[in-house]
Amino acid sequence: MSAEPRINDRIRVPEVRLVGPSGEQVGIVPLAKALELAQEYDLDLVEVAATARPPVCKLMDYGKFKYESAMKAREARKNQAHTVIKEMKLRPKIDPHDYDTKKGHVVRFLKQGDKVKITIMFRGREQSRPELGYRLLQRLAEDVADLGFVESNPKQDGRNMIMVLGPHKKKTEAMAEARQAQEARKAEAKANPGRSQNAAEHDLDVEHDVDVEAPAEASAEA
Repeated sequence: MSAEPRINDRIRVPEVRLVGPSGEQVGIVPLAKALELAQEYDLDLVEVAATARPPVCKLMDYGKFKYESAMKAREARKNQAHTVIKEMKLRPKIDPHDYDTKKGHVVRFLKQGDKVKITIMFRGREQSRPELGYRLLQRLAEDVADLGFVESNPKQDGRNMIMVLGPHKKKTEAMAEARQAQEARKAEAKANPGRSQNAAEHDLDVEHDVDVEAPAEASAEA
């Protein structure tokens, strides 16, 4: 069965409940009269409620209606939020520099509105000291508390300890902010055409990182 409504001569009923081009109720009229009015207004007669008795039809520019509906659907898909779960892996005895690097990635993921699965990997004798991993996860959660919250508390999973951080910011909000930042960079580039090529390339790199959807689960090992 086609999802397209019946229009004009494809409508096969003796009478219809007619709605005017501005939404006004015309009433129940013979189909021939409804088609005549559609010609007078240079519009289409579109069946909008086929199961009603009699069917409800409206006078409209069907081509324009289809175009606007397609644009709305496209915009809705563009703004659709897909929560992505990223993964960051750390060792319980991670050095300060590596910790800062990993934390930077977690900050970026949370700013983008994504959840982050933090995995502490224990090896050898480290398995007998789970408190090291627990303290590290607590420290990380506190360091990014302004951007995210602990959605799943630390728990042991074999040789690993896992915690999930959720973003305070919704994905849709993060996407909107990313677009605004991108537009601001483009406006700045137009206002300063003489800036260096390196600066322009850097902006493009940043835009790519923000806009491209990551796979369902991205990981980085220490």
